[in-house]
Amino acid sequence: MIKKYIILLALLPMMAAAQTVKSPNGNVSLTFSLSDKGQPTYEMKYKDKQVVNPSHLGLELARDKHASKGMEETDLMDGFTVKSTQASSFDETWRPVWGETATIRNHYNEMAVNLHQPSSDRDITIRFRVYDYGMGLRYEFPQQQTLNYFVIKEEHTQFAMTADHTAYWIPGDYDTQEYEYNITPLTGIRAVIAKHREAYKSNSSTTVFSNTGVQTSLQLKTKDGLYINIHEAACLNYPTMHLNLDDKNLVFESWLTPDAVGRKGFIQTPFNTPWRTVMVSDDARDMLSCKLTLNLNEPCKIEDTSWIHPTKYCGVWWNMIVGTKSWSYTNDLPSVRLGVTDYAKCKPNGTHGATNEEVKRYIDFAAKNGLQEVLVEGWNEGWEDWFGHQKLDVFDFVTPYPDFDIKMLNDYAHAKGVKLMMHHETSSSALNYERHLEDAFSLMNKYGYDAVKTGYVGDIIPRGEYHYSQLMNNHYQHVIETAAKHHIMVNAHEATRPTGICRTWPNLVGNESARGTEYEAFGGNVAYHTVMLPFTRLQGGPMDYTPGIFETRLSDWSQNPSFVHTTLCGQLSLYLVMYSPLQMAADLPEHYEKYDDAFQFIRDVACDWDDSKYLEAEPAQYITVARKAKGTDNWFVGGKTGEEARTAVVRLDFLDKGRKYDCAIYQDAKGADYEHNPKAYQIIHKTVKKGDVLKINEARGGGFAVSLIAK
Repeated sequence: MIKKYIILLALLPMMAAAQTVKSPNGNVSLTFSLSDKGQPTYEMKYKDKQVVNPSHLGLELARDKHASKGMEETDLMDGFTVKSTQASSFDETWRPVWGETATIRNHYNEMAVNLHQPSSDRDITIRFRVYDYGMGLRYEFPQQQTLNYFVIKEEHTQFAMTADHTAYWIPGDYDTQEYEYNITPLTGIRAVIAKHREAYKSNSSTTVFSNTGVQTSLQLKTKDGLYINIHEAACLNYPTMHLNLDDKNLVFESWLTPDAVGRKGFIQTPFNTPWRTVMVSDDARDMLSCKLTLNLNEPCKIEDTSWIHPTKYCGVWWNMIVGTKSWSYTNDLPSVRLGVTDYAKCKPNGTHGATNEEVKRYIDFAAKNGLQEVLVEGWNEGWEDWFGHQKLDVFDFVTPYPDFDIKMLNDYAHAKGVKLMMHHETSSSALNYERHLEDAFSLMNKYGYDAVKTGYVGDIIPRGEYHYSQLMNNHYQHVIETAAKHHIMVNAHEATRPTGICRTWPNLVGNESARGTEYEAFGGNVAYHTVMLPFTRLQGGPMDYTPGIFETRLSDWSQNPSFVHTTLCGQLSLYLVMYSPLQMAADLPEHYEKYDDAFQFIRDVACDWDDSKYLEAEPAQYITVARKAKGTDNWFVGGKTGEEARTAVVRLDFLDKGRKYDCAIYQDAKGADYEHNPKAYQIIHKTVKKGDVLKINEARGGGFAVSLIAK
């Protein structure tokens, strides 16, 4: 039974003295004060070590050029007094619809500081929630006569660092997170961005905004062994936050994504901003296991969640990414007009992937191997000129190509116990997608689709908007909530980075919002990429990384010269290391058939869990995690390494006492290497028990996977 306790600890009168709130175990402390100018200021410690130096808070408001003299906007930056302070404690245990664990504890101490600005007669509240592993803060604006509607020019939330920490970062960008991670001191960020600024323009839509700007979630490590992570939670009706570094003073400051005319946010009170979060620990494993971002979101708003289910799937996708198949049906058309172009008069190009026969082949493979769904991309009219033209009316999301029989294929799939997964590439025309959304979801309901992969490749329409602006964040949320009404799960690609909203709307089963497996066909990801993402991108929610590529050297079966920067066993490890309730077997059926003994792990592994234990972790170097499959006594273990080979030590202390387990270890063989010998693997079977220790060699760029089936 879930229990919730709220205890009012204090209601304090007006004061100017510093006030401190500590976490339940006392390890984290946060102190609030006002500067001599009345500017809100906070600092943060962990086990008496300074984590965040005194840092200012506040919002700069946009000035209305039409305002009368003397009526210009007043910033919410300084000139404040403290009206009162409220302190409370909260402790609950809640059950996620899906997740890494069956339950999550949400335990914090809170301080709400109620501020008054005499010059404008305005009130705001800054709320702090302090956990044993970090804190969250947000601005709250009660409705009041003097603060009803306002426009944010910039939010000035600071995170003052104590030294030149090691940073694991990607450049701040209003449109994409599809970058490889850099590892530099804070003072090294400027030089890297300056060096690679032209290369950063290679994505379909990029807007790098600063020479020292970075994106969240930002992972840091101090010289004395503290791990610090800065992010945000519950970003709703607000632009996405980036961080801009003053590299002389080592102070990060929030930097919001603007709209098409440069404004950052349009607010109507009452309103709460997203939470600004700082996680801290002297153990890297806590960065992966603590659920600060989820806990700072609201409870689930979907009453009946029985239709939401973790899913393993395959799909008509990788061939197109690699280049042996196409999304488009014909090469005859220089352009397409919805409702006008007659595809019946066009000659098929012979490379179209989403044909009846090809889709049936994937359905057969899914049914044979216990995969629940089959994604099909390129099934609908319009792909001939979908990209690069900023078309408003690019797809209608309901009209299939002549060689895709939607009714026949759905009947065929359902007869075999498999569902098709819908694909809606919007080409970033959000206006067009919203116009067609109800019809598109109604079509899915008609044919029994229960999941959609959305895409936002290219520059946003409305033109001039960015992927991470307030307007677009509202669009993505509108799609999620509309999908929930239709009992449809959403896997959003190229959308905004997640901020834990999947707690409130668990039909958001996946996002991309980072550089995924597809880039292995575009030149590759660095070998440490997948042992970096759990520390950064996955802090906000699961990623549809699309793992499972067995034929890692693409030139062996295509004209693509790229290769996947992991070993085969490294690919297996991603089903554990890259947590998601939505996991793809991304390679081609014929490739899996060649390595059927290794594919057995993908058949067996779960994607929903009762428990997870991070056994080893270091950013960009290695992760080892054990997970207990939902509703069973079976465990699965995955380990992934980066650029260096290592030996993982897996202590089976988490197994049930007195019980034996059938253990299958899928590991890199001697001589395996992601560049030179990626497919060398071996499978070892043994019986194990609680207390046993497995020492497993991981090749450079490699990894391992273990199934532990209770006898």
